[in-house]
Amino acid sequence: MSKSETAIFAGGCFWCMVEPFETQPGILNVLSGYTGGFVDHPTYEQVKAHKTGHTEAVQITFDPDIISYAELVEIYWRQTDPTDAMGQFVDRGDNYRPVIYVANAEQRRIAEASKKALEESGRFDKPIVTTIEDAQTFWPAEEYHQEFYKKNPRRMAGTHDPRAAWTAEHWKD
Repeated sequence: MSKSETAIFAGGCFWCMVEPFETQPGILNVLSGYTGGFVDHPTYEQVKAHKTGHTEAVQITFDPDIISYAELVEIYWRQTDPTDAMGQFVDRGDNYRPVIYVANAEQRRIAEASKKALEESGRFDKPIVTTIEDAQTFWPAEEYHQEFYKKNPRRMAGTHDPRAAWTAEHWKD
């Protein structure tokens, strides 16, 4: 049996955050859900109404012998606008803020080094505002949110278009 570790990333709508990770070798599971708030067992409606302090996030279970946490962080940057603290693309509000949630000191070291490298790269002309925070309880979202991109490809395409256009412009290499 392979060993596994967990990573948690918030980068706007969790619908758009699943496929880029799920399609990578070494990914065992990607779960959409909520974290970083103050209400136990939050619902989508509560989070969307800004009543819980949670972000929409993905919890990624991965085999570190196949894909590293550092590689996941690099994939994460390419899915988000790290210069926008109050949402991502068409999704606005604190529940869509970009956050890397770290489970331990090693994840924090990797995330902070990656963020510093991105800041120093000059790729963006605005400050990198993605926060790095300690992981909190992750609450799985309702079943209809899981693997949304597979269940609702037409709706997903419209939701994902602004993100895809931004990514193509800012991550050409």
